[in-house]
Amino acid sequence: MNKYAVGAVVSAISCTFALEAAATEWNVSVWGKRRAFTEHVEKLAELVSAKTGGEFTLNISYGGLSKNRENLDGISIGAFEMAQFCAGYHRDKNRVITVLELPFLGVENLEQEVAVSAAVYAHPAATEEMAQWNAKLLMTSPMPQYNLVGTGDPRDDLADFEGMRVRATGGIGNAFSAVGGVPTSVTATEAYQAMESGVVDTVAFAQHAHLSFGTINQADWWTANLNPGTVNCPVVVNIDAYDSLPDDHKAALDSSVPEAIDHYLANYAELLERWDSVLEEKGVTKVEISADVIAEFRAKAADPIRDAWIADMESQGLPGQELYDLVAQTLADAKSGS
Repeated sequence: MNKYAVGAVVSAISCTFALEAAATEWNVSVWGKRRAFTEHVEKLAELVSAKTGGEFTLNISYGGLSKNRENLDGISIGAFEMAQFCAGYHRDKNRVITVLELPFLGVENLEQEVAVSAAVYAHPAATEEMAQWNAKLLMTSPMPQYNLVGTGDPRDDLADFEGMRVRATGGIGNAFSAVGGVPTSVTATEAYQAMESGVVDTVAFAQHAHLSFGTINQADWWTANLNPGTVNCPVVVNIDAYDSLPDDHKAALDSSVPEAIDHYLANYAELLERWDSVLEEKGVTKVEISADVIAEFRAKAADPIRDAWIADMESQGLPGQELYDLVAQTLADAKSGS
């Protein structure tokens, strides 16, 4: 082989290695099945691949990489590069973002939920705490206010919550506990079985989860307006994996987050539009809780739980009052359009 031919072969091999080196493949750990709760992750994968000509791919696994309660641990050891988790699954590991799970914060829609989550995620305390797990907060998974499904007679009075066994995590669980309920934090994937077997009387979920995990199929009734709060479920990435991304791949990922969230919001809006027809189709009674009952619930749960949370955070050296004030101000700004 002459020197020109050898040069051509070497050049071709070098180009091949360069292309292989430029390709990035990430594993993403979520759970359940594809649903409204994961649509932003799916959209993110689509956008990132398109922007990089297929050189950066996200392989989304629904339960194949880790259990949902262990996703943050998996991120910390680099078992996968991206994951979704919910703060209520391990409150001691993600104390800062639990401010977003306090009951009766007053969030009215998903756009406001995105705003308050983004503000807290950007706070140095949140960044520092997540860094302990080698995790970078990438985006939220905004969910509407939770409401109950249950069997038998509707529980539409505060006295009905006394002794009620409810699947509820985080601040929502604390709220029901404050009025005599007995919360249990079984995971979303365990909720149907818990309801079917009688381990719980009621389940608190957002609409998509009642559908996806089948609890709506067990239900006789659903509370349309109890709205005690919601859970916060971030999508995080492994810091080492993120830092090692080529600049163009990092830019593709970062720039795709707002687009992915917009897609999520549009998709969820469609689900909410057809929710009443879902209830009718499944024979589930829509229960409206009176304003007096909600006010009584709020009085017993909102202020005491908020004050206890702030004191607990401050005792651990975290800026509890500052974080709560940040949520309140961000929410006020979102409502005023400023």
